Amino acid sequence: MTLYDWPRAAAFGRVIPKNKIYEHAGANSALKDLFVRDVDQIVWSHKLAPETVNLAATKQVAEIQVFRVTTRTAALDREVLRAIDRAIAFPLIFEVVHAKRIKLMATYKRQSLNSRGEADSARWVVGDYFEGDWLPEDAPRAPLPVALDMGALYERLLEPLVAGQTAKLATGMAEAPQAPFITAEPEEIVSLGDRIARAEAIQRQAREVERIKTRLSREKQFNKRIAINAELRAAKQELERLTSSGHAAYPGSAMTDV
Repeated sequence: MTLYDWPRAAAFGRVIPKNKIYEHAGANSALKDLFVRDVDQIVWSHKLAPETVNLAATKQVAEIQVFRVTTRTAALDREVLRAIDRAIAFPLIFEVVHAKRIKLMATYKRQSLNSRGEADSARWVVGDYFEGDWLPEDAPRAPLPVALDMGALYERLLEPLVAGQTAKLATGMAEAPQAPFITAEPEEIVSLGDRIARAEAIQRQAREVERIKTRLSREKQFNKRIAINAELRAAKQELERLTSSGHAAYPGSAMTDV
């Protein structure tokens, strides 16, 4: 997984107090407790904007913000990142840092559409979070990917996270020897939104498989275990279908307005 050498012109370096996130995200006591438990520091590290990366803004992506979140635990609760996404009205890329290791995390964030099909800058849609592998904090960084505008840059930054995380699920399936996004016909161009919808369907199904496994481990009655085993086989078959077929139909995206 690649870390990026964010342009010096884009450096922002502002520490964000947790209470500012609480105010803008409407945090309740449970969410505040998560911040206290999981988060050491939040830094708004870079602002990728037309004037800092020399790319034109698009209607959906005027700027991209990079947030560096130093955590007290390696298992950061996703609701922490979701709260920051709710507080900041731009697409975000997170650098999560823990114990001298770092990884990228992000969700596909876009403006909601109103009844006329126009983008609503006051409402944003987010889905599941995708993450890269942990790397040493001083790992080499690569230049930003080549893009024609801010919207394309956002897609180029998200694509490795989406493809990499979904490929990990695919490698866990006996019938899925390769990443799902490369099983489509070579001439077919699949939009980022479609790929993310499919990735989210795979993630939801993987969580369903784990949920059934947990039920099975807790069940002692033989007859009930037989029924749960049948349910587990069906869930695994559906996950295998999703991860092995580039053209398979999939449930709608789990994206929600924030």
